[in-house]
Amino acid sequence: MNTFELTTPVAFIIFNRPETTIAVFEQIRAAKPKKLLIIADGVRSHRPEEPERIRAARAIIENGVDWDCEVLTNYAPENMGCRGRVASGLQWVFQNVEEAIILEDDCVPHSTFFRYCQEMLEYYRHDNRIGVISGANFRCKREEDRHSYFFSRYHPITGWATWKRVWQYYDLEMKNFPHVRNNGLLAEMLGDKNAVTYWTKIFQSAYEGKETTWDYQLTFAVWTQNMLSVIPNYNQITNIGFGGEATHIADAEHPTANVPTEAMSFPITHPPYMIREMQFDNYIWEKLLRWTIPYRIKRKVKKMMN
Repeated sequence: MNTFELTTPVAFIIFNRPETTIAVFEQIRAAKPKKLLIIADGVRSHRPEEPERIRAARAIIENGVDWDCEVLTNYAPENMGCRGRVASGLQWVFQNVEEAIILEDDCVPHSTFFRYCQEMLEYYRHDNRIGVISGANFRCKREEDRHSYFFSRYHPITGWATWKRVWQYYDLEMKNFPHVRNNGLLAEMLGDKNAVTYWTKIFQSAYEGKETTWDYQLTFAVWTQNMLSVIPNYNQITNIGFGGEATHIADAEHPTANVPTEAMSFPITHPPYMIREMQFDNYIWEKLLRWTIPYRIKRKVKKMMN
């Protein structure tokens, strides 16, 4: 008999995709959180079809919460873009709660994701070595392991959880980046020349406000506090949002698109150590991060031509 009760607040980030929003919301609805915080961006003036799509996405939650739940909403009156909206929305979340499970409108969780996150949040609540609980494991093949999860430098945010104690280090403007860059601290953190070059360019672009996303700043915050992430041995999230409507990556062949989910077994088996799994980190670097380099170049060329 399943006696699990979801007491951890859930933050749900939505925008203008009711088709994917409903798929994620149905999983939230089945989990029945006691508190649900909704973050939504506003209408873009050059998209005449958008008001109706935004209303449809918001109505899914407004009309669909049929269990005992406190719903808090943070709707932007005008469009802020992904960078400003998600950052300000999560700032609002952690002004209201001490910890949260966070889902975007295209990240469909397995039903066991919520219990996994809640138990990990409790287990590592006061352990400053851990910064993020990730729900995604993108490896095509995982080796059998008697432990339920492992540790990584990276923290996939397609379904994740964290604490206010970590979010306090988040800075959208990345004011500490010049000091980190100029004193060679990235080399000390990463220990690889190619990775240092890659991340210096990424962080520099985010620092200058050229990136439209918010999550590089999270990576910077977690790394500069020397924190690791928890990665499940069983993928808990499938991202259904790749394609023409995607905000950042429209290629449906992206390695992280539509990865099947697996059930997490309980009780969770904790590893007796806290050591990065280099096999996973190398996979992220070789198969996911390097994959984005030609895509980023192609996107910049396309912008120049438009």
